[in-house]
Amino acid sequence: MDADVEQAAVLYANAQDDAVRVLLEDAVRVHNFGPGERLWMMLFDLYRLTGQKAAFEALEIDYARAFEKSPPTWRDRSRTTAAAKPAPVPGSVLFAGELTGDNDAGFDAAMQALEKSPRLRLDLSRVATIDAAGCNRLLALLQKARKTKREVELLGRDNLGALLGPCVETGRAESPDCWLLLLELHQLQGRQDAFEELAVDFAVTFEVSPPSWEAQRVAAAEAPPAFAEAPASDAAAPEAYALQGEIKAARFTDLPAFADAHDLVVVDCAGITRIDFVSAGVLLNVLTTVRRSGKQIVFRHPNQLVAELFGVVGLKAVAEIIPAKH
Repeated sequence: MDADVEQAAVLYANAQDDAVRVLLEDAVRVHNFGPGERLWMMLFDLYRLTGQKAAFEALEIDYARAFEKSPPTWRDRSRTTAAAKPAPVPGSVLFAGELTGDNDAGFDAAMQALEKSPRLRLDLSRVATIDAAGCNRLLALLQKARKTKREVELLGRDNLGALLGPCVETGRAESPDCWLLLLELHQLQGRQDAFEELAVDFAVTFEVSPPSWEAQRVAAAEAPPAFAEAPASDAAAPEAYALQGEIKAARFTDLPAFADAHDLVVVDCAGITRIDFVSAGVLLNVLTTVRRSGKQIVFRHPNQLVAELFGVVGLKAVAEIIPAKH
């Protein structure tokens, strides 16, 4: 039975869905009791992920007869699978500490992440203090990204804007970098009226020409935080590192920074539809280092196919895996 589980998990990771279905449908006919239930759960999830409702409902009847208990319920996850992008997601960094000029660790981590990834999400939602030198360093990072054809998406823009507001006062020629960073936020958020009003005030206050509005630089709507908070209905659940969609050739460059900031490292897998074998191996390598530092690691709610792949690559040796409820 274990051989069937492992083979099905690897085939699914390699996107060989037809082969997975044949293998599992044959296997559940043989393993229709006790430990064989793992194979049934894998097949139920395969049907959900591929939108095969009729086959799922037929399997429900067989499952109830074999195990004498209620079967899982139908949830169509095929739309999520179809929408998932196979390309690697942008790297994400939760900015560590405050946006101040003396925060070398925070800026060095952000710069290193930018050098490793052509697209970076820099999460500033936890920043509570700023100063002019910190604004200068963030502006320098954004400028370097543009010069090197890399992309930085700022998260927590509203939080940063609220911190910058009190630093900006018309006629008080202090902290020009705070002004420039607030102009950059207005630019990214598509707030042209606010940008142009602030630009005039900047010119009056500092007696220099302000930056110009660039319509092509308006950013997309802000993505959800890279480091997801627990839902309100589950206030006791710890903060989690969230994985989403179909993951392929991922490097997880932001995961060590998240782990450094948390004693309990929770990886939320509820949004994963598939992860390829290479990415799972990289995840093992990253988390093996984390585990050696004494951290506890938990994988929360992967589907059964992904959960079994985690077992195949050896993640159970470094983490607790809690599959999604059926």
